[in-house]
Amino acid sequence: MSPADLEQPVLLSLLGGGFAAAFLHAALPTHWLPFVLVGRAQGWRTSRTLGAAVLAGLAHIGSTAVIGSLIVAAGLALDQWVEGLLPHLSAVLLFLFGAFYLSRAMLKRTAVASGPALDAPEPRVVDRTALLGLIALMALSPGEVLLPIYLSSATEGLGVLTALTAVFALGTVLGMVVFTALAGAGASILRLERWARYEGAVLGLALIGLGLLVALHQH
Repeated sequence: MSPADLEQPVLLSLLGGGFAAAFLHAALPTHWLPFVLVGRAQGWRTSRTLGAAVLAGLAHIGSTAVIGSLIVAAGLALDQWVEGLLPHLSAVLLFLFGAFYLSRAMLKRTAVASGPALDAPEPRVVDRTALLGLIALMALSPGEVLLPIYLSSATEGLGVLTALTAVFALGTVLGMVVFTALAGAGASILRLERWARYEGAVLGLALIGLGLLVALHQH
């Protein structure tokens, strides 16, 4: 099935939800703070730091897409044995992931943290090693929160999955670049981390909404 074969409102909702989930996931400090710290330590220009964020973001989505493809293949094989199970399973997973992030955000106590020192130390590793380390860091930590969205679209065909991967890449890279640029430009890292604390609640609600969309689409 191609994107044109899927009902336009459903497709737009799916892609919009996927973009929002990817962007919000990229707001986590683990997706931009390492680039700020390494860029300062290595004395990189802003353009080089942002370039590293783009490459690492693409590697992050690449590993997510590989794992997502394996999940889709396994889910389709399972769906051949139990007809109609896959859509309901994906909806349940989306609800569970959403409830987990939402409950964790509500139960987590607010902690005050100080930002990193602004003074950049002398470079301790060669630039290539630092760059490869950042790329490997993101490649080896696929976006687990995006995987249920792949599963929810498994039966829609390669075209929809490809479009979804492109949206994931756009949202992730954009989010990483935006927050890395803001921090690198001298915006208060403490303030960004305060905003990022709400990412879990917003992401949880978005995943629950996607789960509801998948469940309603089956009826």
